[in-house]
This record gives sequence, structure tokens and C-alpha cells, in this order.
Amino acid sequence: MAKGLYIGIMSGTSLDGVDVALCQISEETCSLEASSFMPFENALKEEILAVINGLTTIKQIGEIDHRLALAFARAVNDLLNKENIKPEDIIAIGSHGQTLWHEPNGEHPFSMQLGNPSVLAVETGINVVADFRAKDVAQGGQGAPFAPAFHQFLFSHIKSCAVLNIGGMANISILGENLIGYDTGCGNVLMDMWINEYKNLAYDKDGEWAKSGTVHGELLKNMLNDNYFSLNYPKSTGREYFNKKFLINYLETFGKIASKDIQATLLAVTVHSIANEVKKFNIQELLVCGGGAKNIFLMSELQKALPTIKVRTTNDYNISSDDLEAMIFAWFAFMRLEEKPVALKSVTGAKRSTVLGGVYAKS
Repeated sequence: MAKGLYIGIMSGTSLDGVDVALCQISEETCSLEASSFMPFENALKEEILAVINGLTTIKQIGEIDHRLALAFARAVNDLLNKENIKPEDIIAIGSHGQTLWHEPNGEHPFSMQLGNPSVLAVETGINVVADFRAKDVAQGGQGAPFAPAFHQFLFSHIKSCAVLNIGGMANISILGENLIGYDTGCGNVLMDMWINEYKNLAYDKDGEWAKSGTVHGELLKNMLNDNYFSLNYPKSTGREYFNKKFLINYLETFGKIASKDIQATLLAVTVHSIANEVKKFNIQELLVCGGGAKNIFLMSELQKALPTIKVRTTNDYNISSDDLEAMIFAWFAFMRLEEKPVALKSVTGAKRSTVLGGVYAKS
């Protein structure tokens, strides 16, 4: 059996940094033992964004792949040092990698994550499991979201429950006998982009700037009528769709709108696009995790939009909302080494649920 200590690494579409989770995992449980967060160096973040938003070279992609792996390794090694744990005590690292581009619906579908797993294995002295999305895409799936399988593992005992992760994008897991999960659309990505442009801040703490503005009704209506929100699941998305160009296309229809009102509207887009999806299911409780769970105003607006549903965070069930995504990939590494298929067929639309990820040896 491959039970024991695993590390999960996640750097999401928010590009704020690297989450690392140290987990004790068996067939029945996954418990968080320790965690840490390491912010990205601003130069690396800006270079990743530049590649996503414009032209690049193979050399630049290769260098970012290596630099991300070094950043991941530093984050892992720092956590091990802090917890006084030796690399040989860890069975494996599960690394999602940094998504550069996600296009599962093209003529030649793919999903590209960077953060060279061989470099990560060498720099940490720990075997690495990575490249989880490729197999699902090869099976005709969306390659995302993957969180629903882990949400089902943790929370399936809760009646009429859904789990909502609000990172750069937002994804929902409808738990039950027939697991459903998909990206509802933008989470924090547009709000973070807008406040960064106008206030040079990484994010809108507690949603205070959005709260100070007034929602622009027509802009909100137009954005919620976007084609992505009307797609049936399974569906997934990323920065290649919800980005500055996306927002400008909608703003161009109008004259000048106060920047704080745009921020308020962007928060409303996130809230209502999520609420519209939740209302399609018989849900009594919505558990929220990810960075959006910390946004006090967003959480209060989400509760207003879903008055008959208990909107809580996963912290209420002793699962850290900050660390849940990184924990997912520790568990995925366990599943890979156990050679167990991950039950994602009903989520991603793949032909079959399958064993995910490749193993990269430390030596």
C-alpha cells in the first residue's frame, strides 16, 4: 500500500504564488499535517502573464518551465525544513503545475501546465507525480475541473451538498451518486486584473473596493449573457478566455464608467454566474473554498443571491479552505501510485475514468 505522507502543490490561475500541503493519506482519509504559501516573484508572474496574453518563444516557455520548477522546489524544501521532515519521509509530490493554456475543445485539444517535474524531483529528492490533465484530455475529457473527485472523497457524507472553489476561475462540485462538476466561469481573475490596473494591488481585500461601487445593470446583463455561461456542462475555462480582452469587449459598448463601479459589476458577474448554476440543483448547503472564500463582500452577496441555501466555507468542516486545492494533488499522487482510476468521467466528459498522471523519479 502507498499510504503515508504526500505533498501537494498548486499554483492556480490567480498567479499569486505556490500553495504546498503536507498530507497523511490512506484509502479512507486525507488529513492536512502542515501547509505553506510562497508568493511568486513579481518578475516571474509578469512573464507568465505576458506569455499567456501575447506572443512568446519556445526558449521563453522552456525557461519558465524550469524557473517554475525551481520555485516549486523552494516552496517544498522550505516546508520540509520548517517541519523538520526529511525528503525520504515523503512518498511523492503531486504537482498540478502552472496552467499556461487550456484548450480542450479545439481540433487538437490540449492543456499545458509548466513546472518541470523532473527538475522538481531532482531539486527536492522526492518522486513527483504530474501531468494529470493530459490523460483525461486524451480520453476526450475537458481535463478540468479535477477538484470534484476529491470533494466527493471528503464531503460525500453531507446531504444535498455542493462545493465551490473560487480561485482565478470558479468551479463547482455537485456531490452525490452521480458526481457533477464544471467551471462556472470567472472567479477572481477579472476583479484581480482590474484592481491591479487601477490601484496596483494584487486583489480587492474583503471586496472593499467593489463594495464602494454601484453595479452597472446593463454591463452586468451583457456579461452574464456571454456564450460561456449558457454552455451546458461539462465545460472548463481559463485565462485564455476570461482576460483583459474579454472585459474590454464588453466595456466598449458603454461610455465612461467609474472604475469602482466596474469592480462592483465584476464581483456581481462572479456571484450571479455561480448562483445561476447552483440554482439548477437541489442543494441545501454550499461549501466554499479558495481565495474567494476570504472575500467578505463576495460571500455576503453570494448568500443574498442564494437565500434558501447555507453558504459556508470548508473550514466549518475542519478542512482548510486555503489548502484544499493543494491537498487535491497530494491525493492524486496517492491515487496514481495505487494505480486507481480517478472517478471523473461524469465531470469532464471523458470516455472513461482512468489512472491520471506520470511518475518522475528523483534519481
